[in-house]
Amino acid sequence: MPAYAVTALLLAVGCSAPPQQSYAAGRARETARVSDDTTAAATRTDGKSLAVAAAPAATATAATGSAGAGRKAHRTTLTVSAYDGRTRRAVISAPGKGSSVSPSASPGTSSRPSAPASPSAGPGRAAVGDVIASAPAPGAPDGLLAKVTRVIGETAEGTEVQTEPATLDALLGDDTAKGTVPVAPDAFAVDKLLPDVEVSWARPGDVHVGPEGATVPLGSLRLDVSAEIPAAAGAPAAASATVSGFVQVAPQVDFAYGGAGAGSAPGSAYLGVSGDWDAGWAVKGRAAATATPLRIPFAKLHADPVLQVGPVPVVVNLDLTCYLQITGDGRITVDVRQSLKGDFKAGGTFGTARGWTPVSGTDMTGTPVRASATTAGEVRTALGAEASVGLYGAVGVVADLAPYLRGEASGTVTADSATPGAQAHGAWSLYGGVDLSGTLRLQLSVFGTPVLRRNVSLGVLHREWKLADGSL
Repeated sequence: MPAYAVTALLLAVGCSAPPQQSYAAGRARETARVSDDTTAAATRTDGKSLAVAAAPAATATAATGSAGAGRKAHRTTLTVSAYDGRTRRAVISAPGKGSSVSPSASPGTSSRPSAPASPSAGPGRAAVGDVIASAPAPGAPDGLLAKVTRVIGETAEGTEVQTEPATLDALLGDDTAKGTVPVAPDAFAVDKLLPDVEVSWARPGDVHVGPEGATVPLGSLRLDVSAEIPAAAGAPAAASATVSGFVQVAPQVDFAYGGAGAGSAPGSAYLGVSGDWDAGWAVKGRAAATATPLRIPFAKLHADPVLQVGPVPVVVNLDLTCYLQITGDGRITVDVRQSLKGDFKAGGTFGTARGWTPVSGTDMTGTPVRASATTAGEVRTALGAEASVGLYGAVGVVADLAPYLRGEASGTVTADSATPGAQAHGAWSLYGGVDLSGTLRLQLSVFGTPVLRRNVSLGVLHREWKLADGSL
């Protein structure tokens, strides 16, 4: 089995379909899902309270002058028709221009007029001091947040400008904003890393993708997987196991901005990801002993949802890598089924007194398991995800959620937690658990907050509970 790089949070897996639930019911808890820690991120009242919602498909660019000039962010008909990340040059097009610019076009290669445009360009043109916030555009697949430092000249496609990185406080100023926006399941691009992976989702209008008969609640994304856990080098042929199940998740982006604070930094800010999941999996066989946990990524997912924060399009970059993981001593043979259900949240919150601090939490419960174990030993299996969330291509939060099942046995044991009094020849115990870990990254300064001196750990959130046990 080839090794795959694991780069990105937030899923888990199951063996029987969870109850159908309506999209409306799943979204009714949106407001409550944003942690109380984010309340401080929208408490100022000296500016406008901006609505936060999913941006329409045709998202407008927003532009403003420098904060010192006092020019508020406003909608504009300008669009970014090309951007070169190496030179930071962009072509800004007015309506009717830019139609001939292909995604591969880069600023600096098109013809220019004999005289450059004036820096104080009139309506319909970009000007020095403008801060441009754009949805994904040619050359800027993660969106663009940049300040115009020089107007180079007019081209057939639009105005070519030199830019430098900008921050959100230049656009949002004294205003406040707070909201949670679901990420549509069909917005994800899915890269299958194993052959036996099926993707399912459903949306209003009776639109469905996935295996025939797969039942998926509206707003949720489901991945079914089946894989063989490879034996370690030199291990006997019997030292192998199979894992199968599904992970179902309804991810949401949590965003908040708390107006102007001390100096040029905002008073508060928050960025995170949260959602509901149902997870469960089956493990059968005897996995070979491994010195370190064996992690097998089976799918990578990427989405760039655009939040409309007042007039400003805020591009969120969300990456998820789903994986199987198994750890064992190579002695125990198991046949285990387990289902877990709950929710999660992970992110970072900023306040002027404490700076950036982590926010994380998960609440998960397990259903009765069916299990058998033979011979002494210990095994732990997880079907989890690693995720990253950022703004305009700058990763801000990385987290790893790993729901797991741990079994240990001595002697020869056959046990079924759903049937009290099952036969057991020895001692056995089964535990459910979840680990949540991660880091806050330097790039959270895109809000306009001070740059982190180092990455800040989310810490490790660990919960484990006993599912069943037995003895002679």
